[in-house]
Amino acid sequence: MIGIVLCSNCFHDQGLRLDAEQIGIVDSSTCSNCGSITGSKLSADLVGTLAHRFFVWGTLQRCDYGAAPLVQFNQHQSTCISTSPWFDEDIRLIEKTIGVGFFYYGPRQWMVGEVEPLRALQEPSSRILIINRILTEYPTTLLRVAQSFYRIRKDPKIPENFGEYDSPPSELAGVWRLDAPNFPVMYGSQDLQVCVHECRVTAEDDLYVATLSPTRDLKLLDLSALLQDERTTEFESLDMAVHMLFLAGRHSYDITRDIALAVHSSGYDGVVYPSYFSLLRTGSMPFETTYGISHRRVPQLHEYEQAKTIPNLALFGRPIEECKVQVRCINKLILSHVQYGILFGPVGCLPKL
Repeated sequence: MIGIVLCSNCFHDQGLRLDAEQIGIVDSSTCSNCGSITGSKLSADLVGTLAHRFFVWGTLQRCDYGAAPLVQFNQHQSTCISTSPWFDEDIRLIEKTIGVGFFYYGPRQWMVGEVEPLRALQEPSSRILIINRILTEYPTTLLRVAQSFYRIRKDPKIPENFGEYDSPPSELAGVWRLDAPNFPVMYGSQDLQVCVHECRVTAEDDLYVATLSPTRDLKLLDLSALLQDERTTEFESLDMAVHMLFLAGRHSYDITRDIALAVHSSGYDGVVYPSYFSLLRTGSMPFETTYGISHRRVPQLHEYEQAKTIPNLALFGRPIEECKVQVRCINKLILSHVQYGILFGPVGCLPKL
């Protein structure tokens, strides 16, 4: 087959083999490198894709805010990373085949959270200034009467009781990303798969899903939007700060709760916000760059980057009790099949950020 340079059976490391099987071409021709007829065939471009998956995405290290790969490769540098013995031959094969070298990557500091508005949000004394910018610069959207969304409950006491699908009880307020003591929030999504992820369900849970819709148009602040301001760098970007904030874990909750309280005080019914599980849902790599420039700052890639974000809904108060939201129907939810998309990376030979 013309253009084929390697196949999945050329590799010794099992992770590289399995990655190559996923992205390779199913073809019974003979591999010119190893002679196999059963391996998935790889062109030079696919070998480059494999190298990026395994050595770049596979070494992505998350920080409190942001993330960066520990390894990169290009045609201008020689390999200078240490390797585990079981894939030493594989990395030499990739080097020879596509003419690249692998090296430790020194990320630009914005990639690991050095973003001025984000740092200001972490300081209580300066937080309100950035929250005021968020209220001003993020767009308003409407959740209209004709639109529906989902809310899942695990093991409700009375599944057919509409109140089971309202905001959590007062004793649980202040547990999740946007609610606070005496400030209940109803969480939902128009993406049912994300609802399942958000609820951390297991096969043993007794699950029910309510289909809900507003009884009037609800005014929401859309924090899932990509702010298009090419005049600022990533270090100064409010868009990058909020993007990183909602991909962070529980250590960020005191900030997001303060944002929610301020949005409520400004007369909104709730917020649209990026799901923490957006990247798992879309299968996307976070914080992609070209020459250190975030793809979120490239106008031609705005649509691509926006598609990585799955929006969730957070409605303030008790929307069902307050008759802002109605229950259209309730269904039992059964998990019939689960499948994980996986990729691999090297282990045991990399420094820490």
